[in-house]
Formats: sequence, C-alpha cells, structure tokens
Amino acid sequence: MFGAWWKLGLDATLLAMESQHVIGLRLAKLAAGGNSAQVEAHRMVSEKITAANEAALLLARGGSTAKVMAGYRRKVRANARRLAKG
Repeated sequence: MFGAWWKLGLDATLLAMESQHVIGLRLAKLAAGGNSAQVEAHRMVSEKITAANEAALLLARGGSTAKVMAGYRRKVRANARRLAKG
C-alpha cells in the first residue's frame, strides 16, 4: 500500500515539474506573438477542457487516480516535445 502512495506522489511531483517546463515553452511561444501564438493559445485551452473531460470519464468508469496521472503526464511530455521543436 505504501508503495502505491509513494509512486503516486512521485508521479505528481514529476507532473508538476514537466508542466512547469511546458508552461515556460508556451510562454515563450505566446510572447513571440503572431499566428502560431494564437494557435497555441487555442490549443492550450482546448487541451485543458479535453483532459478534464477524459479524467472525469475515466474516474466515472472506475479508473484510478494513477491512471489519470499517467494520462496527464503522457500529454504533457508530448507537448514538451512538440514545443521544443520550435
């Protein structure tokens, strides 16, 4: 039991760190302005809505917070890779 809580805590910490990285990358893109900044702003908002809906559905179907966390981390890492490319 303690191991599951430890992993969830570690995953939450990693998600927070990875999210901060994505926030920094997004802020740089938004600060540059232009069409790509506007596209990113729309993408950012729609992703948040979609992620919240997916998490709620997963939990409603009996999923765990660990699965929700894993899904969030997967999406955050994908955003980091996409934004780092330029």
